[in-house]
Amino acid sequence: MNNSNCSTEDLKKYVHFIYAVTYTVILVPGLIGNVLALWVFYAYVKETKKAVIFMINLAIADLAQVLSLPLRIYYYLNHSWPFGEFLCMFCFYLKYVNMYASIFFLACISVRRCMFIIYPLRYSATKRRFDLYLSVGGWFFVCLSCLPFPLLRQSTEQPPAPDRCFSELPLLAVSKAAGVAMMALAELVGFVLPLALVLTCSWKTAASLREKTGVLQDSGEKRKAFKMVLSCALVFLVCFAPYHITFPLDFLAKSHAVANCAFLKAILRGHPITLCLASLNSCLDPIMYYFTTDEFKRRLSRQDLQESFQLHRKFSCTNGEDKPL
Repeated sequence: MNNSNCSTEDLKKYVHFIYAVTYTVILVPGLIGNVLALWVFYAYVKETKKAVIFMINLAIADLAQVLSLPLRIYYYLNHSWPFGEFLCMFCFYLKYVNMYASIFFLACISVRRCMFIIYPLRYSATKRRFDLYLSVGGWFFVCLSCLPFPLLRQSTEQPPAPDRCFSELPLLAVSKAAGVAMMALAELVGFVLPLALVLTCSWKTAASLREKTGVLQDSGEKRKAFKMVLSCALVFLVCFAPYHITFPLDFLAKSHAVANCAFLKAILRGHPITLCLASLNSCLDPIMYYFTTDEFKRRLSRQDLQESFQLHRKFSCTNGEDKPL
């Protein structure tokens, strides 16, 4: 550290405790919620025009992060990583892929719902294929763009220390200009532009509620679209805005560019909390689906669930009768 009298070793237990508690709380509801979301949206993928392809991809991104949480919880509870360097880097990489894939698909959901309300007759099978191609392109772009996160954290120790993983691995040295350029690009493309899209869609959808003319006069449908777009904006502001405020500061702190000890400790204590907020989107997204998507409520209603179970039992019994003795 530039300030040689500033020790941050006492922060390790605090950070591990924060992460272990948060990931434990997220694990079960995130797993159940996103599995249910995939089940519901798969059933309605051909029936609805309401950005369901983007919702499926958002649920996949959330589920991928949730499935990596048990390894993270083990590390933060036991302060050791016995699973090898590759798995450490993969879980670290997956965290950022989930975050920026979620940002991308939340923006896509907002734009699609807004466009469906403003131009309801333009959605067709061609648009559905476009959504699919956009999703594939989005995954490719996000996975490629997130590679610097693990590449800048490659351990220089041989063999790697078993008590260090994720962001506790040393940060590779980069020039000041390169560091600033990477941070600015990540902030602009990864957060500012998608947030501007979501806020613009929220404004346009809200404005459409006040219009008395147009092709689509169903004010109830417009209110549902506004709830969906507004929910996307709230997830952005609650989960991702705090992280992207502290992200440049954390980079500077871990690059030994912060000399003031009190400010350094404030950054290193605050940034883990914002990263935990970013992880909460895995739980908040299924809640958003339930309260803003009719298909989700209908599929999880008691009557629909009973019909599904009865159909499954009838199918199972029919198959059992057809089997030769």
